[in-house]
Parts: sequence; C-alpha cells; structure tokens
Amino acid sequence: MIRIDRRAFVGTTAASGVFSIVPRHVLGGPGHVAPSEKLTLAHIGMGTQGFRELGPLLADPKIQIVAVCDPNADSNDYVEWGKNSIRNVIRKYLSDPKWREGQSGCPGGREVGRLVVDTYYAKQRKADRFRACRAYADFRELLEKEKDLDAVKVMTPDHLHAVISIAAMRKGKHVLMHKPLSNRLSEARLVVETARKTGVATHLLAYGVGAGNAAIAACVKEGVIGRLREIHNWSNRPVWPQYTEIPKDRPPIPKGFDWPLWLGPERDRPYHPHYTHTVFRGWYDFGGGSMADMGIYSLWPVFTTLGLDSPISAEAWATHSCEIVDHVSRVKRNDFSYPAGCQIRFRFAAKGKEPALELFWYDGGFKPRLPDELEAHGVTLSREGILFVGEKGCILAGFMGQNPQLFAGGKREPLDVTAVLARDSERHRRGRHNRHSAWLEECHGGPQSPGTFLTARAISDTHNLGTVALRAGRKVQFDPQQMRITNVAAANKYLYRDYRPGWEP
Repeated sequence: MIRIDRRAFVGTTAASGVFSIVPRHVLGGPGHVAPSEKLTLAHIGMGTQGFRELGPLLADPKIQIVAVCDPNADSNDYVEWGKNSIRNVIRKYLSDPKWREGQSGCPGGREVGRLVVDTYYAKQRKADRFRACRAYADFRELLEKEKDLDAVKVMTPDHLHAVISIAAMRKGKHVLMHKPLSNRLSEARLVVETARKTGVATHLLAYGVGAGNAAIAACVKEGVIGRLREIHNWSNRPVWPQYTEIPKDRPPIPKGFDWPLWLGPERDRPYHPHYTHTVFRGWYDFGGGSMADMGIYSLWPVFTTLGLDSPISAEAWATHSCEIVDHVSRVKRNDFSYPAGCQIRFRFAAKGKEPALELFWYDGGFKPRLPDELEAHGVTLSREGILFVGEKGCILAGFMGQNPQLFAGGKREPLDVTAVLARDSERHRRGRHNRHSAWLEECHGGPQSPGTFLTARAISDTHNLGTVALRAGRKVQFDPQQMRITNVAAANKYLYRDYRPGWEP
C-alpha cells in the first residue's frame, strides 16, 4: 500500500478538478482521523517502558507506527526490573526466541524499535503491506519530516515530556503520553493550556489504572465515612538508586548516543550513565520522583471524582545523607536529587460545600500512623496502600483501590463498590480494551477521552508542588491562580525550568 501525503493529495485533486470524497480530517486540519483510516503514529522514546507498552499499539489494526525516535541508536545498557525481561518481550514481538542470544545487558534504542516495528508488521500484519518504519534521533526532525503524521506517543524521561508534546500539539498532532505531563509545575500547566488551545486529542496513560480508588472516592462522596478529613497514600518507590552525589568521573559517551539531544531543555553537564535510561527519576532535573511515578496512577482518579483543585500548601519531611569533611561529619546540602524517602503533606482549600482537606504522600518505606479504628482491629499496613479518614470512619485499600475495607462503628467489613462501578460502566467500557482505546476513539471523532490532559492540571500541580517543598526545605504556601509561592520567594524558581538556549517551549 502506497502512503500518499494527505496534504499533497488535497492540493492535487483541487488542481485537477477531479471530484473526490476526501476524509473529514484532511479538510479539517488538526481534527479527527476518519473512522475508516489508520491513525499514523510516531513512537518517541524506545527505552524499557516503551518496549513494555509497545505490544497493544503494534497489534491494533487502527494504528500504524510509521516512525520511532530516540537519541540512543542501539545499546544493551538499560536498567530493568527482572533479568532479560525486556529482551524476552522483544523476542515475542519478533517471534524469534534466539534474538541476541548470548548477549548480556538490557537492549533499547531507536534501531531496536525500528527492527521490532518492521518485523512485527511483516510477520503479523503482512496483509496491510506497510512501508518501512523510519527512525529519528531528534523529535524535531521527525515532526518536520513526517508530513502525514496523525499522532505521537511520548515515552521519554520526564524532563522531555512537555517540550515534545507541546511541539507536537502545535503541529496539530494528537498526543498519547506516559505520565507525568512534566516535572515542572509551570511546564505542566503549559501542556494543559496547549491541549486546550489546539483541540487535539490527548491522553495521559495513568488514566484508568486506579479505577478502584475512583470508586472508593465516589462512596466517600456519598458520605459513607462522613466528612472526609484526610487521604494517605504510600508507595514502595523508589525502586531505583537515589544518588546522593553528582557524578565526578567522566566516562565516554556511548557510541550512537546523542547526549545533547537527551539533555534536551536541561542545562549542559558532562555525560554520566547515572543520569540516563531508567534511573533518571531520582534527579530533580530529569525526573519527578516517586510521586510523579506512581502517585498519578493512584490519586488522579481521586482528584477527578472528588473535584479537587490545586493544593494551597505543601510541607515535606525527608531523609538526608551525611559526609565527613576535615574529620567533621555534617549533613550534605542536596538540591539535585530526591531523598531516599519522604513524607509530604498537602492542604486543599474548602470548595463549596466541601470542607478543607489534607493529603499525605509517603515513599521510601514511610507509612501513615494508624488511626484508632484500624489499631483496634490489629491492622498491619502493606508496603503500598491508600487510606481515607473521615469523621465517622476510615476506608483502607490497596494502592490502586484493591480490596477496600470499611472501618466504622467499631466494625470492619468489605466496602462494596460494585454499584458505583456499574453506574460508571460506560467510562470503564471505554478503557477496558486497552489503555489507549478511549484516546483512539476521540482521534476518530468519538467523545473526549476521560484521560485527557485537560483534567490533569490539579494532580500535576500537586506532585510538582511536592518537589518544590522538598527542595525549599520548608512549608510553601501556593497561590494557584497566580502560580506563585507566597511565603518563600526563593522557592518560586523551582516552579520553572532553566532552559538551555533554543529549547524554550
């Protein structure tokens, strides 16, 4: 099948005077893809998580991946959570159980991505007769050259999410993004505003995973534990190194890896593998820490169900490390990496009939103090979970809302959320097939995805404000309307990124 540039096609038919039925989105600019057409997609970011999530996109007959992009060409130096797990995933895509047999390390990079896409389509979707997938190091070149592109999926480190998605949306491309929107509060807001202005279909892939928490929040809203006072959410993250020093050695940049492109909007510094691939999350410049990694999954459904706005303050308590200098031990000043563990308290203002609320986040092994209602039943908290505390009782559940338990009136019993889930069946139907199905429906002219960027501002403000509190080392008061820290002027710089020249969005 020969792919014809739709924009060129429109011009040719107009000049020839031949009448043709042109797909709706051809004439509509950055509108929807016609239901009869495949959505052409560029996959930006070919690391470990990118390959884990590639399968449903490859298998979807409504999607054609036409390009992949990554500053890294091909290497075996990625970090994974199980030995050879990524290589085995890639082997399944390739239908080749001996691919890279005898090689050590974790594979990744754009050339691996191109191989996977081309091989999968040739073996599994040969009837579609796709032309070869193209590979790019620079997303800007991709957006410039792929004239007939409908959408992009952003699977890069956090510091690149905003600049890539904003550039794509401004070119009229639909965007599917792995969380977070950004690791800077001002950037995340610009992502939301760009989505609003351009009107393209957007979807944050954290949507739907925490549906159990949404159901619990709906029960809370109906008064099952009385007035809600507190929410506590704790994670087993980090599961990556949280480095306590800026690397001082200078290893060579690996062959095929474009370090300046990987840095993107961030300031120049010498290359080091401690910054890249899966371990980027532990650095303030490149990642968003544990809350951006997992808290969006667990808490975004709670925010949307309860209608929470941005917090008005954040206060953090964190672990620290020490060093010995001239025979004196002292606490190290660290404004470059997330702590090994922390607790963050967010305050939310009263809204209408809803009273003020506090949200507590814990990671690195920290957990909340048990309320009396739970202690009376001998509860032991698991390594991850969520707890809703109200005036008349508590609800304890797994991190994503699994197995909710109601503690009220001296009793402990399962919380039945089936009625809530049934009432919300249409939304869950749209997310049941796979994590991108609701977004794809919108791209083809359907209703707006419930995972749209437009509902992610408050949760994005929250996890980014938590980072500001960690870096400021004290409680920060936040004015959401003015986007300003009101009590610690110096902390306002943490709301923004110090861009490398030429990378401003």
